[in-house]
Amino acid sequence: MTLSKAEMAALVARDIPAGSFVNLGIGQPTMVADHLDAGHGVVLHTENGMLNMGPAPAADEVDPDLTNAGKQPVTELAGAAYFDSAASFAMMRGGHLDVCVLGAFQVSAGGDLANWHTGAPDAIPAVGGAMDLATGAKSVFVMMTLFAKDGSPKLVPTCTYPLTGVGCVDRVYTEVAVFDLTPEGVVVRETFGTTTPEQLADALDLPLRLR
Repeated sequence: MTLSKAEMAALVARDIPAGSFVNLGIGQPTMVADHLDAGHGVVLHTENGMLNMGPAPAADEVDPDLTNAGKQPVTELAGAAYFDSAASFAMMRGGHLDVCVLGAFQVSAGGDLANWHTGAPDAIPAVGGAMDLATGAKSVFVMMTLFAKDGSPKLVPTCTYPLTGVGCVDRVYTEVAVFDLTPEGVVVRETFGTTTPEQLADALDLPLRLR
């Protein structure tokens, strides 16, 4: 059985080091906030200008003035701070974030990231802060499905979509497996369900190493 999106988010949350300053990208990565251990002291940063963001609120606790970069309602934790977009991007570009978690259209075996545009003529580009995060964060985690809707792999030898960042991705979380991208190649960190590393290698057409 493959993992649900919530289970993937819980895995990412498990692997974020205690005390880290972390940005969660728009889409699936926002779910990570709901699975962080409050005792680990992880501080969430949003590019629209907030530090110490909390998990999603209950339906009767929504404050329309508290949102993340994806316009989703969030909560604030004790010590939360607010600032303008210039200060937020300075934090991202200045190397002050320990981890960012992003979605992706494609990730290459060499760690290249493509997540802002498919290159299709009718596609709507969405850069946001992805390029700043991909190059500014100390570690970049990607949370995505392993295969696109048409069945094509999203972990590929070389990206065919416009790049967001080069050699920036450290780890990829999918519903089937978690991969580390290392100078020695793609390493299978763990698998889920009945899928074997050998089956993954065939499906992805990539050489894979075991952890």
